[in-house]
Amino acid sequence: MISHLEDEQVKQESHGEVEAYIDTEGTELLRCLLQGFLDIKTAEEPRQQVCSNRDIALNHLKNNCKRNLESLFGTVTMHRKGYSQRRCDSVFPMDGELNLSKDKYSDGVRLRLATEAVKGSYDDAVSSIDTTTGAHVPKRQARQIVQDIAQDFDGFYLQQRYLKPENTSDLLVLTMDGKGIVMQPNSLREGTQKAAKQQKLKGRLSAGEKKDRKRMAEVAAVYTTKPLHRTPESIMSRNDNSNVRPLRVPPRNKRVWASVERSAATVIEEAFLEALERDPTQSCQWVVLVDGHPHQLKQIYRVMKKLNINATVVMDFIHVLEYLWKAAWCLFEKDDPEIEDWIEKRATEILRGNASQVAKGLGISATKRKLKQREGINKCIG
Repeated sequence: MISHLEDEQVKQESHGEVEAYIDTEGTELLRCLLQGFLDIKTAEEPRQQVCSNRDIALNHLKNNCKRNLESLFGTVTMHRKGYSQRRCDSVFPMDGELNLSKDKYSDGVRLRLATEAVKGSYDDAVSSIDTTTGAHVPKRQARQIVQDIAQDFDGFYLQQRYLKPENTSDLLVLTMDGKGIVMQPNSLREGTQKAAKQQKLKGRLSAGEKKDRKRMAEVAAVYTTKPLHRTPESIMSRNDNSNVRPLRVPPRNKRVWASVERSAATVIEEAFLEALERDPTQSCQWVVLVDGHPHQLKQIYRVMKKLNINATVVMDFIHVLEYLWKAAWCLFEKDDPEIEDWIEKRATEILRGNASQVAKGLGISATKRKLKQREGINKCIG
């Protein structure tokens, strides 16, 4: 490679051509290094006494048993000793020593493929592997590899749990939410499958119908954070031109996980159990942040009662604002500039703790105006 780059004709090439040459030949150099390492391991492999899973001695030795390994740098070939016996599967000790998988793809390829697969489609992942490495993984094998890796999902996230009590008086925050995930039809829950089959039209959805192709995953998070004291006015002020912003300390020891298989109640209980391991005496102030979904709230209160937990349940204010805007569209025209001042005043009152008074005022306004379209107001009041 050095001799090639020193050639006078090559010196006349553009940097892109030289870069492409180094990329191609450099990958081949790395492949040769890996191949050389495997050749050394093969030459130094000693003969061993090997038994099967049933403690049967495998006395038949076969040298130079060949297998290919698809690495990040390209395909390398490995020769190792194989031990066998009649009616017994062959055993290759070197495979276990090097921690090789049953298929021909290296750990580096499997990790790169998993990283690319979560970003988009399998086609994009396969294309990325082809263009950025010396390996090639067909689409069907790519799907199988990602499925094999996904089986360790729970174990991987369980290792990130914080099981020791935290010596702090800061807020201990739990938050839960549901996330719809598009599924294959045979993976939908029974009720969703029935709803999908009862669609009125074949070519498109009728008014008010849903596609019924999602399954809800429950997402939970637990973390510790310092309180951030803010006034209702500072939250809702739209005319604050000051460049001074309060310093918000990032959350600590944050763990986020989700499950589409386990029920929402199970994931919620897991979150509270982890919080108990962090604060077994409940000496911190516990805060549960939710979006106000009735079923989710019911499960949260049920778990709190079961585990004898005292926590403050807080509804995400962004969701509250969305309902307030729905109510405002029942009272104002679409282009009315006064709507933002109306929202700011009522949102500030809600943040002051006067949610009941705001709800009562909305109902009175709708009644006085004899509104026919007041669905948004009724939802906001609820």
